Amino acid sequence: MRKRAAVLGGVAAVVAGTFSTVPADASTPHPAPTAHAAKPAWKKCGTTDYPKLQCASLKVPLDHANPRGKQITLALSRVPHTAKKYQGPLLVNPGGPGAGGLTLAGFVASALPEAVAAQYDVVGFDPRGVGASKPALNCKPGHFNPVRADTVPIRHALEKASLSRAKAFAAACGKKYAHVLPYIDTISAAQDMDAIRAALGAKKINYFGYSYGTYLGAVYARLHPDRVRRLVLDSIVDPSGVWYDDNLTQDYAFNDRHRALMVWIAKHDSRYKLGTDPERIEARWYAMRAALARKPAEGKVGASELEDTFIPGGYYNGYWPYLAEAFAAYVNYKDAAPLIQVYEDFAAMDASGDNGYSVYTAVECRDAPWPRDWRQWRKDNWAVYEKTPFMAWSNAWYNAPCAFWPTGTLEPVNIDNDKLPPALLFQSTNDAATPYKGAVTVHRMLDRSSLVVEQGGGNHGITLSGNTCLDKYLASYLADGTVPRSHRAADAVCEALPDPKPLSTDKAASRAAEGSTLHRLLGFRR
Repeated sequence: MRKRAAVLGGVAAVVAGTFSTVPADASTPHPAPTAHAAKPAWKKCGTTDYPKLQCASLKVPLDHANPRGKQITLALSRVPHTAKKYQGPLLVNPGGPGAGGLTLAGFVASALPEAVAAQYDVVGFDPRGVGASKPALNCKPGHFNPVRADTVPIRHALEKASLSRAKAFAAACGKKYAHVLPYIDTISAAQDMDAIRAALGAKKINYFGYSYGTYLGAVYARLHPDRVRRLVLDSIVDPSGVWYDDNLTQDYAFNDRHRALMVWIAKHDSRYKLGTDPERIEARWYAMRAALARKPAEGKVGASELEDTFIPGGYYNGYWPYLAEAFAAYVNYKDAAPLIQVYEDFAAMDASGDNGYSVYTAVECRDAPWPRDWRQWRKDNWAVYEKTPFMAWSNAWYNAPCAFWPTGTLEPVNIDNDKLPPALLFQSTNDAATPYKGAVTVHRMLDRSSLVVEQGGGNHGITLSGNTCLDKYLASYLADGTVPRSHRAADAVCEALPDPKPLSTDKAASRAAEGSTLHRLLGFRR
């Protein structure tokens, strides 16, 4: 869903007839045969933070229905087990779609209790099209270069400019990757996971996914329920809305989180001097937006870039102090420097961001049907904007290439599953990127699953980020399969961590865009 973050009818015609037939009833997909894969050749690739990391690569079919056809390469990482008790590979995924997972293996292995992590080979991977995997997609470098047109199409010229931009991106993808795009989708990525399992010589895998990674894990479990040993899903995608409806639903939740930021700023008026009334502070934010639309700060941050900069605050409240400092400096002192800095820290796109967005669109546009008539988009997004203006049109344009995508689409996967061992689900009640309803839906669809709720929390990605109550349930489950059970809607409830404090003077001066390690790895999309 939103920023760097979390899907499949009959098949329409595609670019140059480049893709093969998929099952007519893709809502209950048939597993493709798992290609025989050579055992990965692991080499040391440790970093200062994660010295035990090893790396390898794996060839997999571009089209899993044609295992002897064209091959692509997946980049893998792992931290090997060290305990005598070995519980198999634990595949980890940070979401996106489009986020790389190589570093996440090192993080998870170091963040879990040592005695638990030692029992697993913690395995990360860059999904097809991403990062160090080959080919890596980059459809249109510089697509997010500033300054872009105001996202809110109050004039025909603004809508025309943004539509042309979305069409150009879709066309560039189709031209550069015509033979690849029909196979960049969640089902193909799930089959890649099974190829990894086979290459590792494991009969079953353990899986731990965040955000979009929860949907990827649920699809894998639907395809191969007999190959799932343990399944952890954190910040859960609603499978009933992939992907058009999920994005519209997300807009309401992000608007609420933006208002929560305004409430937090009001509580710290002695620091920010923006007032004590959250509604008036919000009005000042929109006045700042209007001013930047007229005159972008240093020719770099206009209205669209301002939205990009503040959207990460909806993912993780640890960014709020930095956003508030920049907001206050611009409004109170006409000082744009802190705003430019937080834009560079949270929103500016580099080649890695271009790659992530290319895969994001490729997966979401391919996974499920999207309206092809722009009049439907216009109607729906104006209706959302009238109630929740913060992110409505920004999100619409982020996903707009899907209205013009050059491949056909699949049908959403029905993830209903009564063949799995108990799965463990984690969700905060005020998550904006994957709203709470999605977790309730998946809890119902995965028989014998348990749901752990962070009450009052609004962050996206909640385990291994400081809440010891949540992490206790995660560690117990990975240690011996223990799950909480209750007759209530949630099987266990943990209180959210307190909101952050304003920056101390020395930290403010450093302008370091700090955040938890996890949230830097997850990025700002599903």
